[in-house]
Amino acid sequence: MIGHTSVAVGGLYGEKASGPTVDFSYVGIDAILEQMRRKAMKQGFELNIMVVGQSGLGKSTLMNTLFKSKVSRKSVLATSQEKIPKTIEIKSISHDIEEKGVRMKLTVIDTPGFGDQINNENCWQPIMKFINDQYEAYLQEEININRKKRIPDSRVHCCIYFIPPTGHCLRPLDVEFMRRLSKVVNIVPVIAKADTLTLEERDFFKKKIREELRANGIDVYPQKEFDEDAEDRMINEKIREMIPFAVVGSDQEYQVNGRRLLGRKTKWGTIEVENIAHCEFAYLRDLLIRTHMQNIKDITSSIHYEMYRVRRLNENNTVVAHANGIPEHHLAAHEM
Repeated sequence: MIGHTSVAVGGLYGEKASGPTVDFSYVGIDAILEQMRRKAMKQGFELNIMVVGQSGLGKSTLMNTLFKSKVSRKSVLATSQEKIPKTIEIKSISHDIEEKGVRMKLTVIDTPGFGDQINNENCWQPIMKFINDQYEAYLQEEININRKKRIPDSRVHCCIYFIPPTGHCLRPLDVEFMRRLSKVVNIVPVIAKADTLTLEERDFFKKKIREELRANGIDVYPQKEFDEDAEDRMINEKIREMIPFAVVGSDQEYQVNGRRLLGRKTKWGTIEVENIAHCEFAYLRDLLIRTHMQNIKDITSSIHYEMYRVRRLNENNTVVAHANGIPEHHLAAHEM
């Protein structure tokens, strides 16, 4: 060990050393990035996406288009004719996806029955309960004395909310759902089947929706208050100006000018799903997968889950205090 050290030090003091020139000012801190990359590659990643919207808006098709494979529940558990359920059923299906050595466990959570009833009052409640149940399951694992080295993460990282392409304004159901759920989960609103609107109708509808979101105090992802710095703010501002994304989904491939591409064939031509001149699917895909996936997960963990955790632990403290006969004002003073 000492012999090895003297050779390295000899080079430091001007003695001729064989081999390539060594930068002796280099410490090697940047190697931590490669260590983190290797660890992350070993562990793999988890992403849980919820899709919400009434039936017939292309939720399953869009998910298949996003991940270029049959990941939606309907694709895997296809039935000849699926009936609209009388109440909201929440169903999830998980897949292991691998690309270039990177493994990801993708869970798609579907909400059949949402918005399909004559009376849709309080139809957001089962979805809110499901999201909170996942936070509760994670919290219970976290507060275990002998907790797992890696807690399974079933928390909903993102909720894609499908708005029908009416071209007019948001329905009371849309406003109520997003107003309540934006407090507990990252919501990304999309205009479904946007090829049914002209470009002028689409631009008007998008502008109208942004105005209504602002008027109702609905903060969809990426939330302005969570921008980390000026660079973040600049990138996210461009995204906020585009929301809601007007999307078209398709898992059908067509040949156009010698190129194979995903699209929808009509009498007038082919709508290219990944062509930004045709629709905004590419922007949605980039946001969810290529540029903001980790940020979406970080906000779920450090903001939404953290708020739930604080509230639940405060509730527990209050219950324990009452059981021990401590007055509430004493507890409040102690917390201060």
